[in-house]
Amino acid sequence: MSRIAIIPVFREIGKIGRVIQRFDLGSVDRICLVVDDPSPTILAEIEEARRQSKVPLTILGNPSRKGVGYAIREGYQYALSHGFDVIVVMAGNGKDDPREIPRLTRAIDEEGYDYVQGSRFLPGGRGERTPVLRGVFIRLFPFAWTLLTGVHCTEVTNGFRAYRATVLRDPRINVWQDWLDGYELEYYLHYKVLTLGYRFTERPVSKTYTHSGRRKYSHISPLKDGYKIVAPVILLKIGARR
Repeated sequence: MSRIAIIPVFREIGKIGRVIQRFDLGSVDRICLVVDDPSPTILAEIEEARRQSKVPLTILGNPSRKGVGYAIREGYQYALSHGFDVIVVMAGNGKDDPREIPRLTRAIDEEGYDYVQGSRFLPGGRGERTPVLRGVFIRLFPFAWTLLTGVHCTEVTNGFRAYRATVLRDPRINVWQDWLDGYELEYYLHYKVLTLGYRFTERPVSKTYTHSGRRKYSHISPLKDGYKIVAPVILLKIGARR
């Protein structure tokens, strides 16, 4: 099966180049970067990394930031139009390790799963330098998902995932809705997969935060984006969204 890694990128200067260089030959067949608000500095970094990359690289760009969900959907469109069978989504800021991609894709290629969630909380996984408040939330949130979906989850907020492209063609799943332009998209898809009977599993991965304390370690704002993370499971559960 052909595999593609979709990586949304927003101002990951000094990070995205290192991420690209960590891809092993054969982990995926192509990397697709979706770059929001590209600056000459980050484009130069990406081009330098592309020259050294072991994996072919495609760059898609938006002149302004349209949201992580919007960016991932652009990656979906590319993957579907080019016939890729398996889609991997991961962060571009160095928190996810591309060398761990086979942990996810083997569950699809060899074990027949449709959707694989990376989890730092399974044996063999690990979280490093996780901010305290975020650590509490990501530990408690899966309990709500397990209760609302009936499917046991150890992690939900980890964006390091792999799934069959056919999931996106299911008419019961509409990832192209405008309300999914932000962080809502990944939680919408996660809920749909868990509740529509797809074969789901988790695999251990690492998640490393490079900065903590007062230094910026994520683009997610607890006040601005917290609702976008929590709302999809509630809205879908009560039937307010489809």
